[in-house]
Amino acid sequence: MIGARTRFLAWLIALAAFLAGCAPSIGLDEADTERPTSASPAPPAAGDVARTPQSAPAPVTTPSLVPPRPFAYNLYQKGDFVPQYTFDWCVAASIQIAHNLIDDTGGGTWADSGHQGELWEMARARSSNSFNGANPLGWAQVLTEVGMGPYSVVSVADYDDALRTAARAIAETGRPVGLVMWSGRHAWVMSGFESLGDPMQFPKFSVTGIRVLDPLYPHGSGRWGPSPAPNSLLTPKQLATQFVIREPRRWSTDLPTGYMLVLPRAEA
Repeated sequence: MIGARTRFLAWLIALAAFLAGCAPSIGLDEADTERPTSASPAPPAAGDVARTPQSAPAPVTTPSLVPPRPFAYNLYQKGDFVPQYTFDWCVAASIQIAHNLIDDTGGGTWADSGHQGELWEMARARSSNSFNGANPLGWAQVLTEVGMGPYSVVSVADYDDALRTAARAIAETGRPVGLVMWSGRHAWVMSGFESLGDPMQFPKFSVTGIRVLDPLYPHGSGRWGPSPAPNSLLTPKQLATQFVIREPRRWSTDLPTGYMLVLPRAEA
């Protein structure tokens, strides 16, 4: 009997162990990470502030660079040109031309020879140390005094910079630029230009053409070349044959060597 009970007890113990081994087990990682997928989130407790999820920020885009396009600006209208009535009066004729380019109100063209002589005397009186002639300082001062200014004289060392300086001044002020030609011996008026890029939008624009009026036309110079017709469009290379570097002289010792301009300034 004892042997039979002992065998029966052993059988019960073995059965219990077998049933325990069939139960599923849960690992540590699974117990920590498992979440319900269908249950609704609990409502916020009293006092909690509900927050609306913020949308993702819009991506930052870099604006595409717009390439410079051909640009043109010209003040010239038919009738603006005036010839110089003597071989000395190039500055006075350039002042008359400048007036005509600026005045688009129909107030009258400056073209009278007697008036040109008066402007010459005004410019010469304001041109000290100029061998009894008119220099760019007198030219700029008369332009300012007769109501077209302010104008000032500048010297630019680099040729391309000088062209950009002149074109930018015309675009900013709507007034022409005086060009001191032939190393200081003659006066032209720059009435406009063509460029790659608008000077008001592209600081590094390049000048491709220069509109000029030479009051000596149609005579020209045996040394420097013929006078271009009024409103001619010259390339920078063509202009460079007569628009050359000027060395400082008695009346302009404070100006560096360079390409000299009678430059319009923006109103204060």
